[in-house]
Amino acid sequence: MTSTLSSVRIGHWTNTNSTSGCTVLLFGTLTPAAVDVRGGAPGTRETDLLASGKTVRSVDAIVLTGGSAFGLASADGVMRYLHERGRGYPTSAGPVPIVTAAVIFDLRQETVDLPNAESGYLACQNSGLLPLEFAGLTGGGAGATIRKLWGSEHILPGGLGISTVQTAFGRVTAVVLLNAAGAPIHQPDAGRVSREMLYAGGLQLGVREATTIGAIIVEGFSDFALLKRCTISAHDGLTRSILPAHTVFDGDLFFAAGLNPGAPADGAYLAVPTAAEAAVEKAIESILAL
Repeated sequence: MTSTLSSVRIGHWTNTNSTSGCTVLLFGTLTPAAVDVRGGAPGTRETDLLASGKTVRSVDAIVLTGGSAFGLASADGVMRYLHERGRGYPTSAGPVPIVTAAVIFDLRQETVDLPNAESGYLACQNSGLLPLEFAGLTGGGAGATIRKLWGSEHILPGGLGISTVQTAFGRVTAVVLLNAAGAPIHQPDAGRVSREMLYAGGLQLGVREATTIGAIIVEGFSDFALLKRCTISAHDGLTRSILPAHTVFDGDLFFAAGLNPGAPADGAYLAVPTAAEAAVEKAIESILAL
């Protein structure tokens, strides 16, 4: 039986050609969150409100979607789904759902039926408990690919991966959409993937548009500082797995959400971000094993 997180739901919508889709993480209540954007070409919605010093710094849902900038429309459907259920940040005019989103570039000449508002709504309707381990070409990862910098003949599927690491301070789960311009560092032909090749300008710079995005879910006590450290460490997991990462062609970013707001134990500030790094590595490994 697959283990799950009891307070987070995940839903997917995938188009009929399995060339794009969206994935939605739904939280049981307004949940503290942080974000770290590293890539040179991000596509985002409502990430500024998660910065230090901002008022809200919490989310009702995180959308990880394909469709490039077009796919951001899927967050509108998630807004509608939550609004119908009275969810959101309290205001004088009633609750306003807080839905933050990020996109990958999975567009192709033949791609049709991109994620839109209806896609986001359907993903919410189809949601179930978040599994602790998963890998597949579904939802936001349906059209994901890797190894783009090595030319079109070397492109391989990416995908969506989920992995969990247990710590003394609670579990840490990574949800990753791997759609990188770079290539896996640890695959058997890794000799072709070297910094020296990059230094020498030995790449053809084929299909360039890319982006790896994801979310870290922290179950133990967490504050904003710890969540921010988790987003940073999540990027470390990406750079330990893919070369190069965070390129000018990638919009790489990671969210982090904390399910139990509160003062973390001292050791958590080291253990939990390290687990976030490891969870991202494991999630990527699971995708590469597809």
